Amino acid sequence: MTEYTVEFVGTGETITVSDKQTILKACIEEGIAQEYSCRVGMCLACSAEILEGDVTQPAARGLTEEESEKYALTCMARPQSDLKLERGIYPPSIEDDAVTAGAAADDD
Repeated sequence: MTEYTVEFVGTGETITVSDKQTILKACIEEGIAQEYSCRVGMCLACSAEILEGDVTQPAARGLTEEESEKYALTCMARPQSDLKLERGIYPPSIEDDAVTAGAAADDD
């Protein structure tokens, strides 16, 4: 088992996460308030932008293949290196869905 440092940019929070553990689980154990909902890689509530480092997240079904290279779903993501993450940054697919939903509501 290998351990990595995960730094949350802008908050001053840093935790140690093993490569066998999800980032969300480590946050919960350390008392860090990481947002989440479904815990199965679908809702994107736990999304964070990957500023540095690599993760593995094969079950992150809520992300496109391209998005999974730039964003981590902390409920699914396991570190593969030291990481710098920015929490609360969502992939473009969420932004596109929000714009589409807003436009549909305007049509009513």
